[in-house]
Amino acid sequence: MTAGPPGEDPADHEPDDDSDRPPEGRLRPTSATSLAVAAAIGLVGGGLLRTVAVALDGTAPIVTWIQALSLVFVACFVGALAWDTWRTLHVRHERLEPHRAVNRLVLARACALVGALVAAGYAAYAVTWIGDGSELAGQRILRSGVAALGGVAIVITSLLLERACRLPSQEDGP
Repeated sequence: MTAGPPGEDPADHEPDDDSDRPPEGRLRPTSATSLAVAAAIGLVGGGLLRTVAVALDGTAPIVTWIQALSLVFVACFVGALAWDTWRTLHVRHERLEPHRAVNRLVLARACALVGALVAAGYAAYAVTWIGDGSELAGQRILRSGVAALGGVAIVITSLLLERACRLPSQEDGP
């Protein structure tokens, strides 16, 4: 046992009986502010991408179907995980192992923020091509638009996963 400052009884510093339990806490849902900040960063980045790429390389980036469909795939995966989590906790009233619940919450929050960033970035990139008469402008607008919708779908399914992770006792509280 270590001694405290002079004049204090070391017995005053003994741990409580509950010291071996992890502290209880609550995670707040992903805030609209954090999603808006991620989207704002994405808007700026997507809006500047074409100008910077042309200045550095002479050509604007091409958006492929693989990029757009990958985002749709991620949204489907997160949505399926949200559905499974909802059924596990709210329909069958089973419990998740703590590390699995934390992993799903972390995945939900990360995907929501990245989804907002990516959706806004692709949307801004698509907007930079509107009114452009070049041959690939329509293709870039379409693919960027699909990618932006995939990003929005990721945000929605991520927020659903986050909501599915909430225990019924938490929903009734303040």
